[in-house]
Amino acid sequence: PHDRRFALAQGDAPFDPAAPTWLQKRHFGCLMVNARLALLHSAFDSRTGQLSIRPPDGPPLVADTRTEQGRALVAAYLTEFLGEEARGTPRFVEAPGHNFTDVAKKCVSIIGLSSLHALERAAGTWLDPLRFRANIYVSGGTPWAEFDLLGKEILLGGARLRVFKRISRCPATEVNPETAERDAEPPKWLRRHFGHVDLGVYAEVLEGGRLAVGDALEPADGDLLH
Repeated sequence: PHDRRFALAQGDAPFDPAAPTWLQKRHFGCLMVNARLALLHSAFDSRTGQLSIRPPDGPPLVADTRTEQGRALVAAYLTEFLGEEARGTPRFVEAPGHNFTDVAKKCVSIIGLSSLHALERAAGTWLDPLRFRANIYVSGGTPWAEFDLLGKEILLGGARLRVFKRISRCPATEVNPETAERDAEPPKWLRRHFGHVDLGVYAEVLEGGRLAVGDALEPADGDLLH
């Protein structure tokens, strides 16, 4: 429920928390442009609003996201960490009911691990699934089977979702989530070996519910992935 709840809006981003609208990711701190953000580790306590950010070296920041002072501390911390990549005076922002998703529609992302493994075999290298930042990873099934779910409703745990779009991968996937180095080229490899740059699908939540490791994913009309 707190996925992409917060963002670091660059100083020139036309984002108004009082009247939130979807903006492209380039208006915010993001791995596509700011690879070194991968070096930060964060934890959020939804009960207290406390956000902790731990850098590779030095003490962590702990701030209360519910207060103006706390949000200012986070913004200043991330601005300093970004250095020359920060534009103007960045703001740490949220807007009730708004999520900073890659596409305009509020959604979750799903990746079939069989598809990822097919890319690994074609490229001849292992790829950390965390490069692709999916909400849900699904094992089993055949490569690219998730593309067959487009336009369909699916059941996952206690939730019902509708798959509406394939995910086109961007340069953010080039970034190693451990080292922050751009040491792989998933978009290029997808294009070369499969004729597209897609891996995973977006789905909108029709009915919320609890998910757990091991839950089966199936279309409303039968089995497909687990």
